Amino acid sequence: MTASSAVEPGAGAPGPAPAGGEAQQQLGGGLTMQLVRVFVENRLAVVGLAIIAFAIVFCWVGPLFYHTNQTDTQKALLNSIQNAAPSGAHPLGTDASGFDLLGRIMYGGQISLEVGFAAAGIATIVGVLVGAVSGFFGRAIDAVLMRFVDVLLSVPILYLLIVLAVIFTPSVKILILVIGFTAWLVPARLVRGETLSLRVREFVQAVRVMGGGGPRIVLRHIIPNTIGTIIVNATFQVADAILLLAALGFIGLGVPSPQTDWGSMLSNGVNYAFDGYWWEIYPTGLAIVLVVVAFNFVGDALRDAFEVRLQRR
Repeated sequence: MTASSAVEPGAGAPGPAPAGGEAQQQLGGGLTMQLVRVFVENRLAVVGLAIIAFAIVFCWVGPLFYHTNQTDTQKALLNSIQNAAPSGAHPLGTDASGFDLLGRIMYGGQISLEVGFAAAGIATIVGVLVGAVSGFFGRAIDAVLMRFVDVLLSVPILYLLIVLAVIFTPSVKILILVIGFTAWLVPARLVRGETLSLRVREFVQAVRVMGGGGPRIVLRHIIPNTIGTIIVNATFQVADAILLLAALGFIGLGVPSPQTDWGSMLSNGVNYAFDGYWWEIYPTGLAIVLVVVAFNFVGDALRDAFEVRLQRR
């Protein structure tokens, strides 16, 4: 009896190899699980994600259960004591206009997070498109776009924001556009660097041989393969946008009253810093620090996770 005939069917014999599509799905699933595992192993990232989730629930769900007036200044002045200390009626006290500060933090947090997410989205979209086009087409297009980016990067971002905020009347929409269209420079640089290495890869050359045009290659092949860099940078963009809005609000260029954001609240609270009204400074400052640090923790973990995933590919 030969050795091959001694082996019973199905007893340790390797099964048929998975088809190409199935194998790619298994590989993709394995890489995704690896990404999730690396992210979850980072305890700071998990804490950061929990803080972000809590901030979102606190700012949007909290007002449904904790009802306060945050839009009528005259009503607040008539019905509340200004700069009142924390009490049962006002757990975090009131500000100089009589607004309940706990509700004010929720209300201001909505605007701060809205501006942060929306401005980061605009900056990411613009930066990705400019960087991908610049890196893929190169030559004159790359030279013109990158010199334009260099010029804008040479101007301090806060100074540029101040100029734009003075030119345009501040509102939530205007601040989103102003911050978004001044924050796309970094993602443009990052995506351009990724594109320069991707455009010479075999799969891009294959698409070109098959007759694929530049726009199709950029949108269908280049940008999807830079998704790791895009996602990681987007988390940092949200944190930066929140900080920039806080800076503008702190110098009086935030959203107009009675609307508010965390930076404007902090600016108003500093006016009473030497009068012992700590509740007008520390809770708002803590909210800014926690949310910004949380986004940075998540961004760091995503960067580590995508680096591990790329090493496995």
